[in-house]
Amino acid sequence: MSDQEKSTGTEPRAALARDGVRGTGRHRRRTGRRGGAVLLTVVLGLGVLGASGAAYLLRRLDDSLTTVDVDRALGDRRPSAEPRGAMNILVLGSDSRAGADGRFGRDEGGSRSDTAMVVHLDAAGHRADVVSIPRDTLMRRPRGAPCRQHDSGGRIMFNEALSSGGPACAVAAAEQLSGLRMDHFVEIGFQGFVEVIDALGGVDVTTTEAIHDRYSHLDLPAGSHRLDGRTALALVRTRHGVGDGSDLGRIALQQAFVKALAARFRAVDVLRQPAKLYRLAGIGARSITTDSSLGSARALAGLAHRMEGVDSRNITAVTLPVGADTRDPNRVVPQEEPCRSLWKALRADRRVPDRVREASGERGTAGVVR
Repeated sequence: MSDQEKSTGTEPRAALARDGVRGTGRHRRRTGRRGGAVLLTVVLGLGVLGASGAAYLLRRLDDSLTTVDVDRALGDRRPSAEPRGAMNILVLGSDSRAGADGRFGRDEGGSRSDTAMVVHLDAAGHRADVVSIPRDTLMRRPRGAPCRQHDSGGRIMFNEALSSGGPACAVAAAEQLSGLRMDHFVEIGFQGFVEVIDALGGVDVTTTEAIHDRYSHLDLPAGSHRLDGRTALALVRTRHGVGDGSDLGRIALQQAFVKALAARFRAVDVLRQPAKLYRLAGIGARSITTDSSLGSARALAGLAHRMEGVDSRNITAVTLPVGADTRDPNRVVPQEEPCRSLWKALRADRRVPDRVREASGERGTAGVVR
């Protein structure tokens, strides 16, 4: 499909966001974050521009970034860093509608992690493993700071950690669940997602069956499409129009879109288009929140160099293997054996085992988008 072809989603427009989870808790500048799907793009855009060494551009980007000092908040009671040089990044999207992201729905007074992915970059810089954590996954509440706003004991859903104590608590929850140290944290917003996709001229996907979702107003026939930003956002949010309507099904669609987005970024070759590169970097700087150690264009440049070697064919995406909770069938809990194998493999910087992929629930949406 050529760049001149019309982007899917303008007729009808994807009026978005009706199925967010009600949240309570924090209010921060530029809340309303969304999804791991733009991580590869915004980090590469910011990072490569940082590597170019244009000082005045770097200062403008640095001033736009929002950072959180996760290391200071968590202290020393954390898993050790990867000894082989591999890297783990926690990527979150929240269900807040505050600020500019209010155009995608009504703000309910707080935010929870609507999308959560652990991105593992291997030490060689050739492979990425993306583990999606279902938002309704039950776990022990992380003890101590920074999660002291609620009871110290009991169980919580993973997506409640963000509202319990902000990004640092979410990182603590991910580390407790996985046993891996989260080297970095990235949170991304609705509006930034839409603008990044549009700056790339859309993203190409193929749907093997029609997707109709009256909640996200997504209406895609089977076939090839170039999705504009709003339609892409509707796609990664949809769950009622395909599969069994579960969050696990939506995760599979998001994982497929991550690969399509990474392929589009490489195809557009923004490194040879300075104007597009700067626009993309500016969008990313306004739209993401990172941990302090990643919160500059130069730091993002280092991460970008690591990610440049990751071809979309070398991205493995799985969903955390879960099963229904015995006390609450509307919630899920990690399956002990496959989860142990999953985290052990990543800790050793090995590929995700086949048995983990087989245990990863996709609820009828695998292969619907490619």
